[in-house]
Amino acid sequence: MTSKDFINFAKPEFEKAFKFFEMELAKIRTSRASPSLVEDIEVNCFGSKYPLKQLGSISAPQSNQLVIQPWDTSYLEPIQKAISQSGLGMSTAVDKDVIRLNLPLLTEEYRTALTKTLNEKAEQTKQTMRHLREDCWNKIQAAQKEKLISEDDKFRGKDELQKVVDGFQEKIKGLVTKKQAEVA
Repeated sequence: MTSKDFINFAKPEFEKAFKFFEMELAKIRTSRASPSLVEDIEVNCFGSKYPLKQLGSISAPQSNQLVIQPWDTSYLEPIQKAISQSGLGMSTAVDKDVIRLNLPLLTEEYRTALTKTLNEKAEQTKQTMRHLREDCWNKIQAAQKEKLISEDDKFRGKDELQKVVDGFQEKIKGLVTKKQAEVA
């Protein structure tokens, strides 16, 4: 066993944390409408809660509008109620068998709040990555103490682990920069 084995074992956890961050960013509204804004809203239907994406198709025909076409017209009222209670500030209109959502224009105050939220989510992800790095480093050190790996391998592992973390930090920074440009 080498320090590289510990790092390869930890990489999927880093990847999972990064994917979660990507999904969280997709839910943040920018100047363009995106189905990811509403697809996870819980809709109370038939006594159970379902994510909106399981009850109909969601599309963005215009940059400030979303259209939800439920699989069944009986879902119209529960979907409209769930969206109005979601706190997203979207006005809904039922047009025959579809729901149209109009997104309000972004105000400067809202853009500032979005940037703050963006930075908080990025910091949370970085913190998770630091915990993962610390955990992996502790395992490498324990393996060296038990004479499973050499001291040289331990320090090579520390450098390699830092390179992995730095790579993910750069990816996070790139996503934040891209999202900030979309908000502006």
